[in-house]
Amino acid sequence: MSEEKKAEIALNANIIVAGFAYTLDEDNWVRVINLENTDEACVLDRDGNMIQTSMDDNVLVLAQAYYLK
Repeated sequence: MSEEKKAEIALNANIIVAGFAYTLDEDNWVRVINLENTDEACVLDRDGNMIQTSMDDNVLVLAQAYYLK
């Protein structure tokens, strides 16, 4: 992913925590992308349950934990 695209994602994120950009979409899904490794992304419901992911289990646990805090 280009640096320009990562900057756009970061700019449009609702919040960034520990390198994870969290964005609430129009369907009330929380889209999470790891800005350090943009191949790692997931979609969470509002309660933090994983809907879809390309993250390994350890990274997903971190992303969910940051979201739930």
